Amino acid sequence: MSQPHPTFRPLQLAYDLIAALPELVRAVARHDRPLADQLRRAAQSVALNLAEARGHAGGNRRLRLQSALGSAYETQTALRVAQAWGYVPNAPADRAYELADRVAAACWRMLHAR
Repeated sequence: MSQPHPTFRPLQLAYDLIAALPELVRAVARHDRPLADQLRRAAQSVALNLAEARGHAGGNRRLRLQSALGSAYETQTALRVAQAWGYVPNAPADRAYELADRVAAACWRMLHAR
């Protein structure tokens, strides 16, 4: 995927996360449609909140970053739940989990910058 926002790496990581999810979401949906929908919406929320944070300053930016961080954690949890139920293969789920972890770390760093 091309990098449409070269100065905002967290958003690119969020795009990479979403690109890693289609097969996983389809696999989860075969067993648990609500969980698949939650996984899809959580990942989308990461990207959308990061994009919105780019256009805000101060408290609004912080709120959008906090929402993106929470959605990254939600994405990770949905992946682990899907793994625990045996809905998805471990390797692709672990890869997506790692991408969500990288996004969460970037959000955390931005929220705690000195």
